[in-house]
Amino acid sequence: MGPDRFERAVAAIDAANADDPHRIVIRGVEQAKELGHAALATAWLERLRPGASEALQLAVRAHHLKRWAIPRDGFPDGRAGYLRWRTALKQLHATEVSHILGEVGYDDATIERVQDIVRKRGLGTDPEVQAFEDVLCLVFLETQLHDLAVKLAPDHIVEVVRKTLPKMSDEAKAVALELDLDPDDRAVLERAVAT
Repeated sequence: MGPDRFERAVAAIDAANADDPHRIVIRGVEQAKELGHAALATAWLERLRPGASEALQLAVRAHHLKRWAIPRDGFPDGRAGYLRWRTALKQLHATEVSHILGEVGYDDATIERVQDIVRKRGLGTDPEVQAFEDVLCLVFLETQLHDLAVKLAPDHIVEVVRKTLPKMSDEAKAVALELDLDPDDRAVLERAVAT
């Protein structure tokens, strides 16, 4: 039941994310935003950690599971509101992936491990959680940096990226510098790295 169970879990995660009303173009393909983010995150994981555990693969695929269900504007402006929103999202993703994994037959220990990774428990000490964070940062840089840079003042976007970099492993930072970015976005990344 192993491989089939994994495939059914991924298919269920993808089916849930296909309902995302937001659209995004990733590597030339327009698709539901979180469906695209999940596939891109999986691709980054395969590059950074070939042979990753099943739990890490599932957590990466479900990292933004049904994210649109809790919009940012439902929380106050500012850092405190942002952090409350992010905490609510982690709980949503962990709960939703738990339902899916339970339905396809995963045991409680595996479900709990996937939830821990999704919640980033052990960041800084757990190599799988670090790999998860690396993947998320690369997805952010590849798909969201440009749109955010348009909205924020130049110094502010550099500061956002500068705060992202310490979350990443040295390997992931090196990969980030190889990303095929718009020249202005590359300049932001390079400024952030330099500071």
